Amino acid sequence: MIFLERGKILTESITKIARRDDIQALRGFAVISVLLFHFNKDIFSFGYLGVDVFFVISGFVISNLIYSEITNNTFSFKSFFSKRFKRIIPALLSYGIFVQIIIYFVLDHRQIIETSKTLMYSLGFLSNIHLSRYLPYFDSGSEYNLVVNLWSLSVEEQFYIIFPLLAMLIYKLNRALILPFFLLLFFISLSLAHIYSKSENDAFITHGSFFLFPTRAWELLLGSILFLAHSNNWIKINDINVNNLMSFFGLVLICYSIIFFSEATPFPSIYTLIPTIGTALLITFCRKGTLINKILTVKPMILIGLISY
Repeated sequence: MIFLERGKILTESITKIARRDDIQALRGFAVISVLLFHFNKDIFSFGYLGVDVFFVISGFVISNLIYSEITNNTFSFKSFFSKRFKRIIPALLSYGIFVQIIIYFVLDHRQIIETSKTLMYSLGFLSNIHLSRYLPYFDSGSEYNLVVNLWSLSVEEQFYIIFPLLAMLIYKLNRALILPFFLLLFFISLSLAHIYSKSENDAFITHGSFFLFPTRAWELLLGSILFLAHSNNWIKINDINVNNLMSFFGLVLICYSIIFFSEATPFPSIYTLIPTIGTALLITFCRKGTLINKILTVKPMILIGLISY
């Protein structure tokens, strides 16, 4: 009975999260910033931070979905991946067909081949691995690869395969171990990211660190850990003054990253905690009634967030 009641609470929780305009708006901000970065890296050099914002949001939302169904004993891999397929593949294929038509007119033969190759890897959610082998994200050659931005989708989908397996396994063994286990994975992944992103490393290693799942998983896990903290009621969000202060601080952390981070900043690394913790604070405290919520939740930003993935 206790587990059923807890499952009901978690199910209601995910419904509320899906309806939260601030989370959708934050998604919209992340998408726009990445698009601006690829449009002009010199003017919008901060835009790559949108990926990190999106990863934290995705980890939070997908953990809510998966954990609530595991608790209800209703989780099904078939159903989960069927929903992911229906949400992602049609849009991905449409985008891919559009890109294939466009590149025929604007790129040379070599660029067409490389873009097409990256697109094929993207359809298998392996483009981050493909790109890690040769193309630094900030390299001028990436400007002509119109699907290079899909590498982050590959990282997310890899997370969506591994996370449910681990969550179900640990939950069945001992549900009390879920949070400590994911905290351990978080610190391992963050440590790897910081070590391999240092400039003194070989260039192949540093740009591989930018793309690959082991050095990016901690950002998604931060969202997962945040959800587990919420589900255990360890974070209090009933004080409007606290919500105002902490959501403002979260926005400050992201703005600081936008202003002061550059291509020279080791990324992802311990420095990436600044925008990701800022995102976590906004997810937690940017509630209705706060000033930041009113600023963030304009309708165009919410709409972009709703149609993005």
